[in-house]
Parts: sequence; structure tokens; C-alpha cells
Amino acid sequence: MNEQKTSEGLTRRRFLSGVAPACSALCLGTGKLFVNAPSDSNSIFQQEKHPFEKEMRRKLTYRQLFEQRFNEKLIPILLALSDEIGKEKFLEILKKASFEDAKKRGQRYAQRVPEKSINYIIRPFRKPSERIKHSYLFEIIEDTEKAFEIKMTECIEAVIFQEKNAADLGYACICYADYGLPEGFNPKIKLIRDKTLMQGHDCCNHRYIWTG
Repeated sequence: MNEQKTSEGLTRRRFLSGVAPACSALCLGTGKLFVNAPSDSNSIFQQEKHPFEKEMRRKLTYRQLFEQRFNEKLIPILLALSDEIGKEKFLEILKKASFEDAKKRGQRYAQRVPEKSINYIIRPFRKPSERIKHSYLFEIIEDTEKAFEIKMTECIEAVIFQEKNAADLGYACICYADYGLPEGFNPKIKLIRDKTLMQGHDCCNHRYIWTG
């Protein structure tokens, strides 16, 4: 009996120790398009790298990188919380939290750019980074001053969440956050979308429009 209590206690502690860092770093702050500005490279603190900053020797594919991020911790934790809280309630909590987090990121991004026009919110699609190039496949359908639309035909996040039968959780913590970013950046920019790969559609039809 004592052994059972000890085992349960350890399991619960291990579970709780993983919830906060996983959700804050991954499901609520994925930041898949926008990143923080680099720090001052002339800082004396950068003359000698901290052990945490040492480069890894192991080479990973982009798929392996995402699988490590999602499969080893995030998805198991989300599934456990969903079972504990109840799926419908948990999905609503997750959508609200991811939206608000993305909205705050949009507000921070707006403070770093000279103007809050649609050109800045869609810039990562016009000039995609290597990470975006190897994580999403898409084509630009429309590109004007008033509207910008892409058709995304492949998404590495959708693939991984679907493989784990957790696409509804993936939509709530990743896809739904897409609405919060333009809201925080400039409320005059709206994202219109009625299809996502995560939900099983043939594409994600992201369309940003300027309503000002």
C-alpha cells in the first residue's frame, strides 16, 4: 500500500513538473513566424559562451526536430490534461490561452516595426526563413495592399498531431493562435480562414485583409 502511494506521488510530481514549461514554451508560445530581435553581439557577456549556449553536434531533420518538441512532452501532456479536465472544456481553455498569448506577441511585434501595416504581418510569407521553408509548403494566391492570401498544402505540425490522433488539440493550441497575432498587431488586419490541414481539409487558406 505504501509503495503504491509513493509511486502515485512521484508520478503526479513528474506530470506537474512538465505541464508549465511544455505549454508555455510550445503550445502557447510557438512563435512560428515571429522571433525576438537578436541581442547586442558586442556584449562582454558573449565573449565566452555559457554552457547552455554550446552548439549541438547532432544533426536533425526538421521533422525530427518537431517530433522531439511535440511527441516527447507536449502532446502527451495535452492528452493527459484533456482526459483529466474533459475534452470540450480543455479545448476552450486552450484556444483562449493560445489566442491571448499570440495577441500579446502581436503587440510586442508592433512595437518593433515602423508601421503597423499588412506588409509587416505577412512578411514571413513573402520572404520565408529556412525554418518556414522546411516546415510548411504554400503558394501565394493574392498579394495586394488590401489583401494577402496563401494556400498551404503541407504543414509539419498538422502531420505530427494527426499521427498522434491529437489534431483537435493541435488546432486549439497552434492554429487558433493565428487569429490572435494580427489582432494584437493591428485590429484593422483580419485573418479569414475556413479550412486548415490540422482539421483534415485539403489546405489552409490563410487570407489577411486590411479593413482600415
